[in-house]
Amino acid sequence: MFASMSGKRKILVSLVGLILLLLVYLFTWPTPIDPEAYQPPEPPSLDGPTKPNEVLKKADLALLGQIQGPEDVAIGPDGMIYAGLLDGRIIRFAYDGEGSSPEDFANTEGRPLGLAFGPEGALYVADGIKGLLKIANGNTEVLSTGANGVPFKFTDHLDVASDGSVYFSDASDQYGVGEYLYDLLEAKPHGRLLKYDPVQEKTIVLQDDLYFANGVALSDDESYLLINETYRYRVSKYWLKGPRANTMEVLIENLPGFPDNIARSSKGTFWLCLFTVRNPVMDSLHPSPFMKNIVARLPKFLWPKPKPYGFVLEIDGDGQILRSLQDSTGEHLKEITGAKDNGKHLFMGSLHNDRIGVFDLGNLEGSHWAED
Repeated sequence: MFASMSGKRKILVSLVGLILLLLVYLFTWPTPIDPEAYQPPEPPSLDGPTKPNEVLKKADLALLGQIQGPEDVAIGPDGMIYAGLLDGRIIRFAYDGEGSSPEDFANTEGRPLGLAFGPEGALYVADGIKGLLKIANGNTEVLSTGANGVPFKFTDHLDVASDGSVYFSDASDQYGVGEYLYDLLEAKPHGRLLKYDPVQEKTIVLQDDLYFANGVALSDDESYLLINETYRYRVSKYWLKGPRANTMEVLIENLPGFPDNIARSSKGTFWLCLFTVRNPVMDSLHPSPFMKNIVARLPKFLWPKPKPYGFVLEIDGDGQILRSLQDSTGEHLKEITGAKDNGKHLFMGSLHNDRIGVFDLGNLEGSHWAED
C-alpha cells in the first residue's frame, strides 16, 4: 500500500514539475518577435455588396490535384495562364473549358509569388526568397534583392508600367516566407513599396513603414497605384502623377478580411483578393503584447487558424466596393490570393490550395460583365 502511494506521489510531483516547466516556458522563454499593442477596428458586417453568397461555387477547378500553392496567376501574351507554385516552378496552361495539363515554363528555385508581364513580353516575378526577377527567352535574371542597403525578406507582388518600370512590394524586411505569422503578431510596419527603374537599373523606395505590404496594381492611366496592407485591413492609393504625385492616402479601411493581392481588371476596375475573413481570436490578441508573445512560443499548429473562405471583391479607383464573389465554406475555393481576368473568365490562385479557380464572368447577372 505504501509503495503504491509513493508511486502516485512521484507521478504527481512529476506532473506538477512538468506544468511548472511549461508555465516558465510560456511566460519567460525568448521569442523571435517584439510585439506592439494594436487595437483593430470592429469588423464590418457583411452586407450590401459583401453580403455572403456562393457565387464562386460555380467556378471550374483547373489543374485540380496537379499543382500546389499557385499563389498568383498571370495571363500571358500567348493567352496562356501562368502560375507560380510552392516548389519554385512557374507553370502555364491553356484553358479551354476542359481538363488541361500544365507545362513547366521556368523554375526560380525560390518561391514565386506575384507575376506580371511587361510591355516587351517578359515575365516579371516577385519571388519571396530570390527577390525581383525577370524571365525572358528562357533566362532568369535577378533585377533586385534590396534597396537603401536593406535586403528584401519577402518580395511579394508587382505590376509593370508601359515604360517597363516595375512597382512591387517587400511585405516585410524582418520576416521571410514561412514567417508571415510572426509579422502579424508583431504588428509593426516592416513593409515597403518600391519601384525598379529599368533604365538606371536602380531600385527606389517609394513608401516604407507599411504593415505587410502586399498586392500592387496600377490604374489604367498609370496615374496612381493601389497597395494593400494585409495586417491593417486596408488598401491605399499612391499617386504617381498630378498635383498629389509621390503621396499616399488610405482608399479603403476596415475590410472584412485580410487583403492579399490586387490586380487591375480588363474593365479598369480592380480585383481585390481577401485571403480569408477577419479572425476574432487574432483581433482579440492584438491589444496584448504579452498574450502575443505566449502565442509565438506555441507550436504553429496551435496558432489561430484562418477560416476556410473564398473571397474576391471588385472595387473601383475611388474605393467603392462594386461586388463580391464568395465561397463561404471554402470547400470549392479558399484562401484566394491572386485574381486576373481576360475579359471572359476570372482566374484565381491560392497560397495553399491545389487548384486554380476559373469563373465565367458572364454569370455575374446585372453587372457590366454580363453585358458583353
